[in-house]
Amino acid sequence: MHCHEGQPELIEIMVEPHGGIRGRCSQCQRPAPGYDRLPERRWQFVPLWGIPTWFRYAPRRVRCGEHGVVVEHIPWSHGKRPVTYAMMVFLARWARRLSWRETAQVFQTSWESVYRSVEWLVQWGLTHRKLQGVESLGVDEIHWGHGLRADNFLTVIYQIDAHCRRLLWVGRRRSQATLRRGLQALGPEVVQGLRFVCSDMWKPYLQVIATEAGQALHVLDRFHITTHLNQAMDQVRRAESARLRAQSQQQAQRLKHMRWSLLRRGSRVRGRARQKLNALLVSKLATARAWELKETFSHFWCYKSVIWAGAFLDYWCYRAMRSRLEPIKKVARTLRAHEELLLNWFRAKGEVSAGAVEGLNNKIRVVTRRSYGFRTYEAMEIALYHTLGRLPEPESTHRFC
Repeated sequence: MHCHEGQPELIEIMVEPHGGIRGRCSQCQRPAPGYDRLPERRWQFVPLWGIPTWFRYAPRRVRCGEHGVVVEHIPWSHGKRPVTYAMMVFLARWARRLSWRETAQVFQTSWESVYRSVEWLVQWGLTHRKLQGVESLGVDEIHWGHGLRADNFLTVIYQIDAHCRRLLWVGRRRSQATLRRGLQALGPEVVQGLRFVCSDMWKPYLQVIATEAGQALHVLDRFHITTHLNQAMDQVRRAESARLRAQSQQQAQRLKHMRWSLLRRGSRVRGRARQKLNALLVSKLATARAWELKETFSHFWCYKSVIWAGAFLDYWCYRAMRSRLEPIKKVARTLRAHEELLLNWFRAKGEVSAGAVEGLNNKIRVVTRRSYGFRTYEAMEIALYHTLGRLPEPESTHRFC
């Protein structure tokens, strides 16, 4: 132990080989006769009492009958990594709670050491994870980085069974080729054993799911449908607001500061915002009609019978097509085109959670925001698997975190 003015600043643990035990080949881990010794090296260990701790050891080289002269197997580390297994697991676990930069600062190491530790743990977990019992998948796209280029979108595949919700696969771009690559990575046994698949109405996803997992019941994600309705209603509001401003500033005041009140569920609008919303609803404005149609559709999800849900959908689409509101009519045409997939939501009710996909998407946004963005796709992919993959970890004699 090195000391500075009476206070320990560094702990170094000297390690010596057992004189009566041969070194093991690092390739096959079989005992082999010694050849020579290399210069002393250091490996970073978990800080003890907040003091940086290192192992010091001069590795032996052995002459293996199969692999020739190689460095002996080091039980506390792998290859030329300057960090022990225990420290890599320790850093990786803390990297789930803090950003990678904060983890490096707190434990007096480098960002590179944290990154390599997380990378090693993710690779180990992906190699040893088990995919038995996967019956429900959620497929979605996520935007990351800056801009709207193809590489700024990700295709993500989740397991959304009630007993396990986790990220299974992530890949660049939102295309048929990307989704096919993801399903191939999961393996034919997993894909053929699926009972439910949940996705939005993105056409490339619909085609691939119908081809690759035709036996599964395909459910449309209700949160994406609600988003389409909200966007359509907001388009109506913006167009009408511009028209009223051109006519009279006084008329335009009726829609001023109303955006978020209109986008929220009606039962959640309170106080003065509710009074203003009620005043809008008794008017003959197009925005009021669009809001009423948006709110009426929310009753669709309350049905238990597929037949009655289908009847309500027909009635709502009839009203929407007669509303003379083009954004709302566009949504109605889309819903009619996907009617069977919409009604599958009721056939799968109680078996699959549609909200699980959106919940996992929110967690992905938290990961990228907490890390202040990643410069490379590879780093972000590792962070997503690490946080949301629920990957297994190697067993250890001590748990430091």
